[in-house]
Amino acid sequence: MPGFCLPPDRPALVGVLNVTPDSFSDGGQFTKTDDAVSRGVAMMAEGADLVDVGGESTRPGAQPVSAAEEMDRILPVIKGLAKAGVPVSIDTTKANVARAALLAGAVVLNDISALADPDMADVARGAGVPVCLMHRRGTPQTMQSSPEYADVVQEVIDYLAARAQFAQDQGIAQACIWLDPGIGFGKTTAHNLTLLRALPRLVALGYPVLIGASRKAFLGRILGSESEPVPVMEREEATLTVHTLAQAYGARLVRTHEVRAGFRALTVAQAVLCASA
Repeated sequence: MPGFCLPPDRPALVGVLNVTPDSFSDGGQFTKTDDAVSRGVAMMAEGADLVDVGGESTRPGAQPVSAAEEMDRILPVIKGLAKAGVPVSIDTTKANVARAALLAGAVVLNDISALADPDMADVARGAGVPVCLMHRRGTPQTMQSSPEYADVVQEVIDYLAARAQFAQDQGIAQACIWLDPGIGFGKTTAHNLTLLRALPRLVALGYPVLIGASRKAFLGRILGSESEPVPVMEREEATLTVHTLAQAYGARLVRTHEVRAGFRALTVAQAVLCASA
């Protein structure tokens, strides 16, 4: 499997493929290897550039799983997708899981802990693959327990700039570093909206920025209320809106569950953004 490069003329579309029983949106749907591989192949046909495979849920309140269980879930799927020619990113915080996934055929490392595992930087450097560093406050068990910031935008930018510098200090090439502000990870609805509106400030750091807002709870609260959010599967229009705005603000990647609609929205938005004024 050749290395992964971002499309030069539009944002990359990253399809979400969780092979978990408990992810907030697609948990339990793709726990069988054949079903997961078929879904990943279908995502590529629908317009995905990359399929992000996760074996441990990171939804609020999710419980951690062992590295052995995570590998049991993901490795057969990654091997099947790689054999089918599908570029795969591995969504993990564990260096040993990342190493096994990359050996199985993954070509991107998506680490929501931003290299917290002391061995993860070595894995990324050795593989020479793109690595996405995300901001989060706390863990899945605690992150939505009244998160507070003095200045959410500046704090997220400072954190990601520091982690990007750390990655480079560990020998990871600057060209291999992507950043993700972590929409929904230790943020209130207001925090998420403020970060999205200020996205050009994060883009200005000079690294490709990934936005993943697909079906997230804050969208349900905006469409409904804090006490009665709109159900998960009724948040697609809201997802498309956020991702299209993120594209206009400079995002180089968007991560979504609904690939076909996402591809169409990004294609039309790119046509508008590139039209002669």
